[in-house]
Amino acid sequence: MPSLPPPDPQISSPVSDRDLVTRLWAGDTTALATLYDRYSPMVYTLALKMLSNPAEAEDLTQEVFVNFWQRRQYDANRGSVGSYLATNTRSRALDRLRINSGRAVILQRFQRISEASARSPSPVDYATQHEQNQHLRAALDQLPAAEREVLEIAYFQGLTQAEISAQLGIPLGTIKSRCRQGLLRLRTLLQPQQN
Repeated sequence: MPSLPPPDPQISSPVSDRDLVTRLWAGDTTALATLYDRYSPMVYTLALKMLSNPAEAEDLTQEVFVNFWQRRQYDANRGSVGSYLATNTRSRALDRLRINSGRAVILQRFQRISEASARSPSPVDYATQHEQNQHLRAALDQLPAAEREVLEIAYFQGLTQAEISAQLGIPLGTIKSRCRQGLLRLRTLLQPQQN
């Protein structure tokens, strides 16, 4: 009986997610590429459905995989890689939606202030505008310096997060984190005080 040829190393069964994660934690970045190929369409689709913005969805997809790799919080005993990535994507998309709504509120306040200053102000308008400016400045002054710096550059110079990253020589992820934390703090500080 003739012997069978040895198995072709090019034709192998797919590597399990658990094995890929083990390899990734051991420093094999090709495992991350394989996981990305497997799950990025699902992550992107979910991000796009929630954010309704292709550029934001692409950015979030990258962020989810980078955090998966760097933070190493995935536990195979608690669920599949796909479930973990979907949950992480949903959570981060909701964070972005909250931040964007907070950003819209802040921008509306800036717009009202600038519109008020564009017309000839009455003494009451001047006092109100001055009070709003003082309230905003006081809130900004309460932020940590790093958060205040990126928010002031973003809103007063009109630079994007990528442009701020390049200008300050700080990684984009750090800029995004500072903006997110600063906006959350600022929103809390600008909320009307209830007695």
